[in-house]
Amino acid sequence: MESASPSRKEDGEEVEEWVPLKQRQEKRITSIREKLEPLSKRPKVVEVAVESDVDGGSGSSRTKKSLFEAHMERDEHDKVVSEAEKTAAEEEKLLKAMTQDIPLQSIAQRAHGVVFTENVRTSWTPPKWAADRTDEENALIRKRLMIDVEGEHVPPPLERFVDMKLPPPVMELLKSRGILKPLPIQIQGLPVILSGRDMIGVAHTGSGKTMVFALPLVMFALEEELRMPLRPGEGPFGLILCPGRELASQTYDLINELTLALARSGMGYPPLTTALLIGGTKMSDQERVLRAGVHMIVATPGRLIHFLKERRISLMFCKYLCMDEADRLIDMGFEEDIRVIMDHFVAIRQTVLFSATMPKTIQAFAKSALVNAIEVNVGRAGAANMNVLQEVVYVTQENKIVYLLECLIKTPPPVLIFCENKSDVDAIHEYLLIKGVHAVSIHGGKDQNERLAAVAAFKSGEKDVLIATDIASKGLDFPQIQHVINFDMPKEIENYVHRIGRTGRGGHTGVATTFINKQCSPTILLDLKQLLIEAKQRVPAFLENYEAELDYGPSVDAAAEATGVKGCSYCGGLGHRIANCPKAEAVNKKQAGVATGASSRGLRGDGGGGY
Repeated sequence: MESASPSRKEDGEEVEEWVPLKQRQEKRITSIREKLEPLSKRPKVVEVAVESDVDGGSGSSRTKKSLFEAHMERDEHDKVVSEAEKTAAEEEKLLKAMTQDIPLQSIAQRAHGVVFTENVRTSWTPPKWAADRTDEENALIRKRLMIDVEGEHVPPPLERFVDMKLPPPVMELLKSRGILKPLPIQIQGLPVILSGRDMIGVAHTGSGKTMVFALPLVMFALEEELRMPLRPGEGPFGLILCPGRELASQTYDLINELTLALARSGMGYPPLTTALLIGGTKMSDQERVLRAGVHMIVATPGRLIHFLKERRISLMFCKYLCMDEADRLIDMGFEEDIRVIMDHFVAIRQTVLFSATMPKTIQAFAKSALVNAIEVNVGRAGAANMNVLQEVVYVTQENKIVYLLECLIKTPPPVLIFCENKSDVDAIHEYLLIKGVHAVSIHGGKDQNERLAAVAAFKSGEKDVLIATDIASKGLDFPQIQHVINFDMPKEIENYVHRIGRTGRGGHTGVATTFINKQCSPTILLDLKQLLIEAKQRVPAFLENYEAELDYGPSVDAAAEATGVKGCSYCGGLGHRIANCPKAEAVNKKQAGVATGASSRGLRGDGGGGY
């Protein structure tokens, strides 16, 4: 009589081979781990030792947790993981819906499928000893200076201006301004741009970004003028776009300093002409400069487009394009204007973008306009300047203007006060004048000449206090400011970073005092709290214990792991996710307004910088 097979019953029915309970439990845990492989950084499933019989029950081990408890923990973990994956998928869908899928290129280039693969060639080369450095040596220098780079064949960082082969008059000008050695963004950014490479530069406010893109433009224009002198009506060789009039005027002044230093050096350098094209000034004066021929143009998009449509300017020979505060220019307000401007470029050009706050989504979109771009980061995009001491004070709405006087005596002048609304600017200006404070104010409702005069009086020290809306927060350089006061918290954390960045510039230290109260949105308060923690600043007790009034759900931290983005992937705020982003909500409202026929130019907020 044949013996029965151990894997079959006597009646011939097939059955599974018996596996001990402990092995089945381990197999189930292994299977769960394999399913969660992309999320391996998550808390791991708790392993438990279960009862098992050895050799028919001769030995056993006690469980630390019951099977029911282990099962409940696994269910809870699976629930967290599934919510994290769901949140990540929803955020990716939202981000894709709000990100423009049309490349940032001219219509003609897209229509003909023109794709540039080579960068502009320049005559500048780094010193041989620097070019011969190994990648490991360059990496050590960048690590010491906290510089992060992305891209292929990155030029070596140069830690002295003399190594960058700048003309002697420029070296003397830098020395006279107290600029003895380059800052980190200049150490890597200047060699990149002088080499002709496209670049995205991200560094905190007051880090010297303007010099990085202005100096190579002057050197490029000088080389072109020496090669073939400019004739009347020709030009420009280079173009700088700015989102605001005050920022454009400041950049224009710096370029004029550089060109005048060259022309007055007595070393045979030819004079270079720069045109400032901004709204609020006479077009006839600007046309007169253009007719004589210009080497460089600094402009806001609206006024530049006007002259392009009138055919007063030709970009046929323009081979250098810089967008300062590029995230603001590429944002929904000026994106179409930039496309119109790019339609007038004919030949290959060098394109560089700079900003202190540029989320990864904007960077990825901007790269569609660049060729073999190099990305240079000094610190996290959107991070606050570490040289600024941030003080956050809870002040009720009715006590703000009284407490303002107490804050003004913390530091000597000059002091810069920011407000959200034009009416608050005017009210504070009048109050301070009554109190005998030498103050001036600017906002988008004032005449351009009045605004420029106010900024000039403040910079010269004639006035002690400047009250302004956010038109003074983007890029304006006030080297002597020791104190910035935020009379109210801005609606976006990006504006807060730009505001406090008006102090602590060029390696100096400064103080930023911010008034908050219950009228501030929970989202911006959470962003502010996380920004203070990141900058290792003191978090006040009322903000430390602040609980969000928004229901983000239990999977927020897990979603950050799933998406690889800390905070909001759209605006860069650290205290919320994209689903609760106030900026994304505002953009959606603007899109709806444009779709119903509203003017996008009127939606750009205060400042009037576009035209």
